[in-house]
Amino acid sequence: MTHREPDSPLLVRCDQQVLTIELASGQPGHPLTVAMTEHLADALEDAARRTDIHCVVLQSQGRHFCSGGNVKDMRDGADLMQGGVADVRDRLRRSLHRLPRALQAIEVPTIAAVQGAAVGAGCDLALMCDIRIASVDASFAESFLRLGLVSGIGGAWFLTRIVGLSKALEMSFTSEFLGAEAAERCGIVSEVVARDALHARAAEMAARIAANPPTAMRMAKKLVRESAASSLPTALEMAASMQAILLCGDEHKQRVRQFLDADAAHR
Repeated sequence: MTHREPDSPLLVRCDQQVLTIELASGQPGHPLTVAMTEHLADALEDAARRTDIHCVVLQSQGRHFCSGGNVKDMRDGADLMQGGVADVRDRLRRSLHRLPRALQAIEVPTIAAVQGAAVGAGCDLALMCDIRIASVDASFAESFLRLGLVSGIGGAWFLTRIVGLSKALEMSFTSEFLGAEAAERCGIVSEVVARDALHARAAEMAARIAANPPTAMRMAKKLVRESAASSLPTALEMAASMQAILLCGDEHKQRVRQFLDADAAHR
């Protein structure tokens, strides 16, 4: 079932424990205005609170995934850019920073389906998701220096962890666009598909992910994320605790019974 709030730039639907959030502003590139950000943050924060959702897909209508900030608003001092330094900093913290916080708070896997351009803050939005699938025409750019800016919503934090320090610095310093295949080679994208197959492929992957045991899946995401920033002894202790909880739980025991029943049926 697809749901759209009045005046919302989003289409939201939940199907078989997969929540799909689609940017549908009607504007080219779906710029991240304050209004767009607030609606998107609301949807993501709601998703983080729900226990009936096992995977989240973020995608867009139209030619491009997300063009980031609106350059005309930058020129005119409008929207996010109203006021002085303190005003803009406060608005960034209260508005746009809700996006990385919300996506980090979601315990289930998140997938970004990217077509066309993911530029600036739009690139950062894709990087905030756990998995990125791209169409063959997709391109990614940390293009902030072209406008005399830096990433203001955490892109540097996400990008460095995905591609490493050297590649993150190269992308930041050059502002060059990476095509889909180049993005796949450096780990930004896990898969490249035909343009007309993008959303179907994201839905297929999300459905497969959502079919996993929900408690174990949430723990798996947490374990991988926390292990990336932990020492081996800390990661092992965390793994032992999680595994013990799961081994003693009904979810695991049910899956073991199903596995053995299926194995017996095929003999």
